[in-house]
Amino acid sequence: MEYVLTTNCLSKKYRHSQALNNLTMHIPKGSIYGFVGRNGAGKTTLIRLICGLQAPTSGHFSLYGAQNDSKNMIKARRQIGAVVETPSIYLDMTAEDNLRQQCLILGLPDFTGIPELLQLVGLSDSGKKKTSHFSLGMKQRLGIAVALCGDPDFLILDEPTNGLDPQGIVELRELILRLNRERGITVLISSHILDELHRLATHYGIIDQGHMVKELSAAELDAACRKCVRMEVTDMKALVRVLDRIHVDYKIRSAAQADVYAKINVTQIAAALSREGCEILSMQEKDESLESYFLSLVGGGNHA
Repeated sequence: MEYVLTTNCLSKKYRHSQALNNLTMHIPKGSIYGFVGRNGAGKTTLIRLICGLQAPTSGHFSLYGAQNDSKNMIKARRQIGAVVETPSIYLDMTAEDNLRQQCLILGLPDFTGIPELLQLVGLSDSGKKKTSHFSLGMKQRLGIAVALCGDPDFLILDEPTNGLDPQGIVELRELILRLNRERGITVLISSHILDELHRLATHYGIIDQGHMVKELSAAELDAACRKCVRMEVTDMKALVRVLDRIHVDYKIRSAAQADVYAKINVTQIAAALSREGCEILSMQEKDESLESYFLSLVGGGNHA
């Protein structure tokens, strides 16, 4: 598998805290990578290191095959577009003027791509309206347009849905999916809205106290969080015999409980168990969300 970004035992230490602690991660090319962790877990610190805003204390990372301490890193970073914490826009300018200014900063030869960018992010009708009068969602989409000015292959978004209303979240989600599917842009999203990430991400990295707890694909997460019927019975051996006969997938949780990963006919299974001398004590549907799965890995408390 080809990776846009890999880190190897990456650490960042400040005077009184360890922001990153031997972090190892892998972002596949073409993926939407959901970066999940509590407030203070080290998500923004990692993004700052990737973008060159800070330097690691130890360890290293590789961006498009270029090591962070090599001369090729400058060239590799030209393939990045990023919105870190808040969109970097000029509030006294229009959306178009903001994009013109970014083109000048990047040394781009002309402004011919600006109308297409404005249309892409849904701001083609913003006209001469100054961005100080934009809604939060409009500012966020303009920030992404600014990040796209250099035609990057890798887009980094730090908490992009913070403060957005439901409509703004939907618009941003659709934009990210369009950039990924139509333009093939790899996206790293740090977000605390875990269920929203579940609608977007193809891969996940779960971080806690600066250390990578687990990396997994969306398919692996769905398998871990799949729906089931939790059954409590008086005789587990009898339940196992019945489930084996009807060829369904299950997992034994205890001497009395099992999770059944199939739609079951309650009447039929109750009758089959009755013939085995077993009674059903309780049945309930379970569907573990990304949030509950995250908390099972890192424990309770505030998360981000």
